[in-house]
Amino acid sequence: MKFSAKKATYINLLDFKSPQMRAFHLSWFAFFLCFFGWFGIAPLMAIVREELELSKSQIGNIIIASVSVTVLARLFIGWLVDRIGPRITYTYLLALGAIPVILIGLSDSYESFLLFRLAIGIIGASFVITQYHTSVMFAPNVVGTANATSAGWGNMGGGVTQMVMPAIFALFVSLGFLDAEAWRYAMVVPGFAMILTAIAYYKWTTDFPEGNIKDLSKKDLDYKRKKKADGKGALKTALSDRRVWALFLIYAACFGIELTINNIAAIYYHDNFNLDLKTAGLIAGLFGLMNLFARSLGGFFGDKAGLRWGLKGRVSFLGAVVLIEGVALMLFSQMTLLPLAIGTMILFSLFVQMAEGATFSVVPFVNKKAIGMISGIVGAGGNVGAVMAGFLLKIEGLSYADALFFLGITVSVISSASLLIRFSKTDEKVAHEELEESLTQQPTLQPEMVNS
Repeated sequence: MKFSAKKATYINLLDFKSPQMRAFHLSWFAFFLCFFGWFGIAPLMAIVREELELSKSQIGNIIIASVSVTVLARLFIGWLVDRIGPRITYTYLLALGAIPVILIGLSDSYESFLLFRLAIGIIGASFVITQYHTSVMFAPNVVGTANATSAGWGNMGGGVTQMVMPAIFALFVSLGFLDAEAWRYAMVVPGFAMILTAIAYYKWTTDFPEGNIKDLSKKDLDYKRKKKADGKGALKTALSDRRVWALFLIYAACFGIELTINNIAAIYYHDNFNLDLKTAGLIAGLFGLMNLFARSLGGFFGDKAGLRWGLKGRVSFLGAVVLIEGVALMLFSQMTLLPLAIGTMILFSLFVQMAEGATFSVVPFVNKKAIGMISGIVGAGGNVGAVMAGFLLKIEGLSYADALFFLGITVSVISSASLLIRFSKTDEKVAHEELEESLTQQPTLQPEMVNS
């Protein structure tokens, strides 16, 4: 098989042979399973709360634990993927991350459950690898759409798990297991699926369109030296760029909020509207299912804004959708009738996920020599936002509805951080030239098959 060394200039969802589209499909599916495992326990928290006799404050601590360690994990993974490539990084993260997902069933107290929930949070770093892999596989004219779609379909795991895990739990109950046993066995399912995906990722993906880092270094020593040179100072450069921190803050206000809703949606509907576990999970799952297209829309319109107005257009679109997200969240938090709560949640979900897609339609243009590092920092921002929201949610005297209203106000204010994201005329020129070049390239998605 002879691979094209060029980035793909369009997305063919029915292509499973080219290195670009194999990376696309396996990266979103790997992220989907990581999300499924990461939040697999969330729709079962009403059962866990009863068995382990958890207080609202303790549940708040568990929410914080589930997202806090991901901050450091994403920074580390961002550094690691720049050096050893996405293929090996994802393989190990999937295989090792499956261990605490499976073993959380051994929890017999608040403390042990908290520790396993903390360990599971590491797999949230999978987002960085997904964004890195699609960034290096797709050309500027579609990179925003590729990033947004792969991440959005991955995030969809947070919605699917709300619907599927109660069904898996019910299946074990129907087989004769007690509730206290059924939720434990249910968590084995996503963990086992992650191990199988780790094998597939190692076998069927390459780091870049032209091959793996190890192979390329043997063929071209100059390429290896260039990669090392580009990696030097990446952290320092990223940390000193205010645009990175503005994106960090914005991502805290969109992905951080999504993580928060994933953690509390089922128990929110269960408590506020007196719904059973399965019904609450089905409704909560609608929030995550919007990722099927909402995040892609954010990346798509970000790319379109870039085509028409350059990098400034991408940033302006990002600021607008974050502002609308904040207003929609405030509206959702005040709904007391179930149909209105569902409707406003779906509206809010549309814009929070579009904001995420729009964010990563900007990220690849900040510093091309440190895409992994910047993706890690910005991605970590989402978890910092979720941690901050977790502290608000654990306050005993504050209802979830009031906490969400305050979060909506905060998101609306943070949307103004987009004004800090500016690109020079040189940046605009380089981006425009790369765009023009990518549009004149021949499609590169189909690999040439040759006899070996």
